[in-house]
Amino acid sequence: MDIIIIIISGLCLFVGSFLCVTGGIGILRFPDFYTRMHAVGVTDTLGAGMILIGLMVLSTDFLVFAKLVMVLLLTLLVGPTTSHVLAKAALHNGLTPTVDKGAAKKNALEPINNEETTSSNP
Repeated sequence: MDIIIIIISGLCLFVGSFLCVTGGIGILRFPDFYTRMHAVGVTDTLGAGMILIGLMVLSTDFLVFAKLVMVLLLTLLVGPTTSHVLAKAALHNGLTPTVDKGAAKKNALEPINNEETTSSNP
């Protein structure tokens, strides 16, 4: 039974570490502030959660387990909230999201431009 607990904990710790590293890579690779915020906000919250779950599986003391649960709940509450507040403050201060014009033309939900619908033949 101990080997199963160690394997589950190791898997959670590995996945959490992988997510935190990919969030760090995302902050370096993505082009603008908002995509960087999204990458870091999502991966670090989930990565920290997985690491804390891996530590919870290994803990034998109830007090340690309860503290880890509290840290997990605070992390799940604070991480997305701060990402949202930072993005809203950036938008409020005039930092506009960049739009990829090539991807915008391929989007089926975008309204069709009048220039594209008018024909050149009279």
